[in-house]
Amino acid sequence: MTSWSLSVPDLELPRDAVHVWRTRTEVSAPRLAPLAALLAPDERARAGRFLYEEDRRQYTVARGVLRSILARYLEVEPAAIEFRYGAHGKPSLAESPGGRDVRFNLSHSYGWALHAFAVGREVGVDVERIRPETDIMGVARHSFSPVEVEALTSLPEGQRREAFFNCWTRKEAFIKAHGEGIALGLSRFDVTLRPGEPAALLRFEGEPAEAARWSMRALDAGEGYKAALAVEGEEWHLRCWEYPDDGLP
Repeated sequence: MTSWSLSVPDLELPRDAVHVWRTRTEVSAPRLAPLAALLAPDERARAGRFLYEEDRRQYTVARGVLRSILARYLEVEPAAIEFRYGAHGKPSLAESPGGRDVRFNLSHSYGWALHAFAVGREVGVDVERIRPETDIMGVARHSFSPVEVEALTSLPEGQRREAFFNCWTRKEAFIKAHGEGIALGLSRFDVTLRPGEPAALLRFEGEPAEAARWSMRALDAGEGYKAALAVEGEEWHLRCWEYPDDGLP
């Protein structure tokens, strides 16, 4: 069970820690405005291209909170942070003030956003609402590995939807941490998925040592949601916080 602390820390991020923050994205206009003010012009432009207000709000909150937390870790103003993007769209810091190699990742889904941070190691995070309308077996046969499809099929029907979203969030967290996104190929690797089974990367096609290079953790994102964290390397400890409704002090 993930313990989300409500007390705001001094925000020191040691090399042997991974921090995850949970944020509500359904916010009032007075709370949205200061977060929107933190965005860079290109982020504001992207927010403006969303067709639906809900999507625009979720993006704005997630990016504003990202800047707010990074600013505290880096001891700079939020607006001073510049991002660059990898070939497959993964964001990173254009510059690391003070030489601090802070890595991060974010995800949002229907009312919640998760932000993950680490120093000197890649991280990926994913959160998904468990949607009853999803054709879980159709998506699994198209996107999961044969081992995962077999594991899903072997479960009682009442456990399959939970197992599907276990698998989906763990795979998404890994491809985001890896940096290649969907281009990596979701069927090239196997993760655990059975309810109650610890999150883990089991196999990576053609690269037997790759699975040992990564660790995973399931996150309790709230009732009706599944979430997962993928982290490069071992020997790290996890700390989790709720982002305050009134922002960081």
